[in-house]
Amino acid sequence: MPSKTFVPAFEAKVGNWSYYSCLMSYAAVAREINFAHELGGNQDLGTMIQRGVGARTTEITNYLLTNENRFLGAIIVAAWGGAPEYIPLEMEKDSEYGDVLAGVDRNFGVLTFDGTHQFFALDGQHRLKAIKDAVKRKPELGHEDISVIVVPHFDDEAGRRRTRRLFTNINRNAVKTTAQENIALDEDDGFAILTRRLLDDHEFLRSDGVVQVFSKVGNDGELKLATRQVGVTGTAWTTIGVLYDLITDLGFGLHESLNKTAQRATDDILDESYDVLARRIDELLSVCGDLRNRYEAHSAPRDLRAPKGRDGEGHPFMRPAIQIQVARAVRHIVEQGLLEWPELLRRLGELDWKMTSSPFSVVWQETPDGKRKGKMIPAKENNQALYELLLVHLAPNSRAQIDRALRAYRTVKNDRYPVAAEELARRLPVASDSN
Repeated sequence: MPSKTFVPAFEAKVGNWSYYSCLMSYAAVAREINFAHELGGNQDLGTMIQRGVGARTTEITNYLLTNENRFLGAIIVAAWGGAPEYIPLEMEKDSEYGDVLAGVDRNFGVLTFDGTHQFFALDGQHRLKAIKDAVKRKPELGHEDISVIVVPHFDDEAGRRRTRRLFTNINRNAVKTTAQENIALDEDDGFAILTRRLLDDHEFLRSDGVVQVFSKVGNDGELKLATRQVGVTGTAWTTIGVLYDLITDLGFGLHESLNKTAQRATDDILDESYDVLARRIDELLSVCGDLRNRYEAHSAPRDLRAPKGRDGEGHPFMRPAIQIQVARAVRHIVEQGLLEWPELLRRLGELDWKMTSSPFSVVWQETPDGKRKGKMIPAKENNQALYELLLVHLAPNSRAQIDRALRAYRTVKNDRYPVAAEELARRLPVASDSN
């Protein structure tokens, strides 16, 4: 005779559903809850309801095994065979507490898991698989708890249709956090943590308006985080999402734990990394057209981006799209050992930091009237061409690489690149100019 597991639960109703909200240990979850495809004779339900449990479970399993701040959201499970066995309970009132306990036991009871029902995950399959794997590898995790919501499932056509509809509604209406929200909230992603710290502590980045965090703040408290672009009339140097990308690229050589987004780096590593990244950002802001000093001295920073009537003389490093490609090129050059950091900074400082100058002109389009007005070209091909041109301006490693970059410019601009290949080749390493 199978043993019984009793789980405290609240019975609740919403719409035309009755469901049970309960607390289960990881061990009980691993033992009692299955995947839809494991339920015999139910291929249709397995196909229509159960999403594949893929490689993502490995990440969640490692999170459970290694992160002391681990926390998983509720799993929604269906009780195969209809409503599960539920026994309502009533608390004995203690006169010492008077009316404090009144109504606390409303719809309170116990769910019975005794083998007569089968339970399968309707939402949270990856979490279920991770729990099962983690408990096998570390049995003491079995004492930890997770919220479980149980709904009845009836094995007939109407029941399958009803359960499929619930599954679809759960997943259709679930709102995933955006990349920007993850940066603002994540406490395990090292670069997200450091992005927020820079916004709090860095003398320049924390200044009002320098980094755009919100694109909308409503009167009723609603907030909308900034996208990756600064508006035409915006005064910001960059946005929170782009800043995250910048420090991720500038994080070369830092401790590898910073790249594990599901496991927080130690405070010592975060402190050391912050100091390195803050210094690298300061140095880039200095050599990339003296951006910081010019920004702070400018009465209207948006005019630094695009001076009225002279857009082409605007500062390229005020453009998030260019910031991204500069950081990307910097990382490649350092990681490939093509230049040491001080020499790379020196060469960045030698570029002509105007939108109409090379290599930045590849993402810039002048108006036909020649009045130096213009606009950014957002195409992926132009951004990639900028990256390739930055590499050959700063640290070319072969003549073939130079030729490819110049062809990329001709392809997207239908014009000859203003800087000759021979001039770019002067920075080739010795004995590499013929490759």
